Formats: sequence, C-alpha cells, structure tokens
Amino acid sequence: MEHLLLDRISEQIKANKKVAWATVTKIEGSTPRKEGAMMAIFEDGRTLGTVGGGTFEAVVTEKAKMCLSTGESRAFHFQLNDEEGSLHMQCGGTADVFIKVFVPKDKLLIVGGGHIALELYQLGKLLGFYTAIFEDRESFLSKERFPEADELILGNIEEQLSNYPVDKYCHIVIVTRGHRYDEAALRVVIDRDAGYIGMIGSKNKTKYVMDRMKEAGISTEKIRKVYAPIGLDLGGETPMEIALSILGEILLVKNKRTPQHMRDRIKE
Repeated sequence: MEHLLLDRISEQIKANKKVAWATVTKIEGSTPRKEGAMMAIFEDGRTLGTVGGGTFEAVVTEKAKMCLSTGESRAFHFQLNDEEGSLHMQCGGTADVFIKVFVPKDKLLIVGGGHIALELYQLGKLLGFYTAIFEDRESFLSKERFPEADELILGNIEEQLSNYPVDKYCHIVIVTRGHRYDEAALRVVIDRDAGYIGMIGSKNKTKYVMDRMKEAGISTEKIRKVYAPIGLDLGGETPMEIALSILGEILLVKNKRTPQHMRDRIKE
C-alpha cells in the first residue's frame, strides 16, 4: 500500500495538482495505528491509505482538507479519550499527525514569443516557474528558441488562452507584438481567476485599452486587477531589465509584499 500511496501522490505532483499527505509521527498509549501510518487526501475529498479509520481518520481528513484550502502544511496533536477538547474516543492515547501539502507549481504564462518573452522565459526558469508560451507565429515558437519551456502553445492566441485552465497559481504576462493582440488576449483572461495578470505598454496605450474594456462592460474592479503598464519602475530599458521588473512585480504580488528597501525595514 505504501508504494501505491507514494505513486498516487507523485502522479498528482507531476500533474501539477494539489494533494495532502498525512503521517502519524508520534503516538503514546493506545491508538488506532502505529507511527508511520500514512494517508493521501485529494482535493475532491477522496483518500487513499489509512491512519486508523473511524472518528480519528475522519477528523484527520477534515484537517487535511483545511490544509489543502490554505496550501499550508501543519502538525496536529490529538487526544483519543473522553477528556474535554479530545475526540471522545475510547482508545485513551494520543497521536501526532503531520499533514504535508504539495501545492501546484507556480506557472508563468507568457503571451507572445518576442525578445521580452524570451528573457521572461529564461528568468522564469531560473526562479523555478513552470513556463508556458503562447504564440501564433511558428518562427517565434520552437524548441530551439525555448528549449526548457514546459509548454509551447502554437495557434490562435485567443482560442488557446480560452481553452487553457487558469487558477491562482497562474501568472499571465501579455507581451505580444502589438496593442491589438495584447488587447485581444486581455479580453480573454481578464475574467479568469489568475494570481496575476499584467500587460506591457505605455501609459497612453494602457489608457486606450482600459477605456475599451470599460466600453465592453468590464467592471472597474476587474480592470484594477490588471497590472498595466506592467512591471516595477526599475528604470531599465533592455528586454532583460524589463523582464526582471515584471518578475519582481509578480513575486511581490504572489508573496503579498510591497516594494521596499530591506534597510528601511530595520528599526532603529
């Protein structure tokens, strides 16, 4: 069973899906299972393996679901007796359980395959992002150009983006060859539940595109979620410098931080 359990957890990780792994790490007295008992808990509520069954396992499963919802791994201590605050079981012992949550890898969805996209891809890989590049020009989307990309998605960009599963672990960067294509891509993703959506462009271009979004009935709330013009104001002009400012902004948003010098965080 242990090998099957590990195989299923590995499959979920490779598929970039969230999964929890509960392990009994310490016991004292009488308990349903020994130390080392394991169980996998999937996002849809299914489980594999067992940490003891009955009330104990049901409570561990609920704790695992809670951890899955927050994406945080946690340790829990359970009293398996009738004392106040316990699980009101007759075993009489105690059990410690560690729930490890494997969260999906952060994805960098790069819309466009030009110079900035190339630098974004390279920097994104260095930072450990799963990278997917969308392009409608075959000459700008090849294994030679993006040798370590996880996905190269060739075809109509609007259609490909519409069909691509987007969640909070997806960070979308729109850097196509022109504002018409940028606007079309933004229309497709602006309603999606992405962790970050950014679009390249000048202040004038951004205002023009956002005005058109308003005219199309897109709410102000959704428009404000778009980072445009994209990136942090680092003063750079080269494709790599622009890519660095974009990835820096993505990390700030992802980690819920604000731009600040570390020295200014030191209290005198």
